[in-house]
Amino acid sequence: MRKFLDHIPAVSRRQFIKVCSSGLAIASLAPGSVLASSGERRLAFHNLHTGESAKIVYWANGKYLHDGLSEINHILRDHRTDEVKAMSPQLMDLLYSLRARLDTRQPFHVISGYRSPATNAMLHASSDGVAKQSLHMQGMAIDIRVPGSQLTRVRKAALAMRQGGVGYYPSSDFLHVDTGRVRSWGG
Repeated sequence: MRKFLDHIPAVSRRQFIKVCSSGLAIASLAPGSVLASSGERRLAFHNLHTGESAKIVYWANGKYLHDGLSEINHILRDHRTDEVKAMSPQLMDLLYSLRARLDTRQPFHVISGYRSPATNAMLHASSDGVAKQSLHMQGMAIDIRVPGSQLTRVRKAALAMRQGGVGYYPSSDFLHVDTGRVRSWGG
């Protein structure tokens, strides 16, 4: 081993730092690899049930924006009861990273964001695909489509992120993502 190490040229501390900094800069350019530490994070949504669309800045200059998150909470409300609940900022970060991985500016088409306990109980009673204690009720889950991106590609990108649950529903043409424990189901 020592003989092998003797053939590696010595690197100064300055050279080492320069190489590492270059690598970090390149890694930060890769889609979905790292959340921006400054600037803005923006998401676009189109709620398929209400017809509402919005482009929303929810994070800027190192902090979450109350007004942006409130606007997201409204567009992702339970469309059956009109109830609004705070959606997880971490879920928004997951969507922001997913959008970057997919390299798209298309809005997320929302099938289901927040679900009230009453809505979730009704859906659970009529479908095996709805969890009794769904993370939708905690504002930690969303069911989406991404126009222009095949569902299989969206699923693959979400799975690669390993940031929570990924449910694949090809017959209904949507993907579930959440900020719960890492797991997957469907397909």
